[in-house]
Amino acid sequence: TNHLHFYIVYVFFSIIQVLSLGADVLPEYKLQTPRINKFTILHYSPFKAVWDWLILLLVIYTAIFTPYSAAFLLNDREEQKRRECGYSCSPLNVVDLIVDIMFIIDILINFRTTYVNQNEEVVSDPAKIAIHYFKGWFLIDMVAAIPFDLLIFGSGSDETTTLIGLLKTARLLRLVRVARKLDRYSEYGAAVLMLLMCIFALIAHWLACIWYAIGNVERPYLTDKIGWLDSLGQQIGKRYNDSDSSSGPSIKDKYVTALYFTFSSLTSVGFGNVSPNTNSEKIFSICVMLIGSLMYASIFGNVSAIIQRLYSGTARYHMQMLRVKEFIRFHQIPNPLRQRLEEYFQHAWTYTNGIDMNM
Repeated sequence: TNHLHFYIVYVFFSIIQVLSLGADVLPEYKLQTPRINKFTILHYSPFKAVWDWLILLLVIYTAIFTPYSAAFLLNDREEQKRRECGYSCSPLNVVDLIVDIMFIIDILINFRTTYVNQNEEVVSDPAKIAIHYFKGWFLIDMVAAIPFDLLIFGSGSDETTTLIGLLKTARLLRLVRVARKLDRYSEYGAAVLMLLMCIFALIAHWLACIWYAIGNVERPYLTDKIGWLDSLGQQIGKRYNDSDSSSGPSIKDKYVTALYFTFSSLTSVGFGNVSPNTNSEKIFSICVMLIGSLMYASIFGNVSAIIQRLYSGTARYHMQMLRVKEFIRFHQIPNPLRQRLEEYFQHAWTYTNGIDMNM
């Protein structure tokens, strides 16, 4: 319980720090030529751009697999297999270690990367860069780079394993930094639509991991065995047997069913073949419905704005064309000149897109 309280307090202060940080979408000031010290990296250099995209891919990997690992680490059977097998025999553990190393390298690179201060000047002094980074994203990046998996194999306590699994979810705070960097692409409608779809799928994945964790933790304490995992075992013919730890549905069946439930709940479809039965499952389902309603409002609001922006140019064209026709009708301009006026307007619009070139 003390560990859980520590985790909640830590996440609370981390979120406060993230929300207090300034936006990363700032002018890059590429025309400035600051004095560059040795091993200093310009924040707009090609190397930094490629590195940021690489870190973005690693953060996406972390956002997908960290909740999955944290949820399934609560499974005693899977954890026992991991301890008997060792650290290096699991490909997922090796990939996580590589990701941790890349995050540590990213911290070192951020200590040598220039930034733009409040006076709109490019700062290249290493001491000022370090102070600026310490006041900003250092704590979050440092937590995201801690190899929690190595700590798991050094302790045999289930409580410690659960705590470390929860601490790994703190890496998801890096998504806020990624979201702020992606904000510069918000002017592209197709990119925003794709981003909204990915966010929807990612949240459904997170909720599926939580849904599985609730059923898995609660199942041993249920006397009537009415949880969704027991119902799933009865439906697919893989019932749980308390004397056999390998009984019950496979991990694939559990994850696919959990993801199916969260998608159907978020989209307000709710077929009912996977339903909450216990109080904990019902409370979680209520939270999923609330999240789904908020996501609906956000997604449809953004989609409406994107569609309106896509057709704003066409609407302005038809409005200006209507004004030209009203001008022709009011002044009773004869047919040859009327056609020339309309053709001139269409020709000018193709070049200027309605922009006044005399401004």
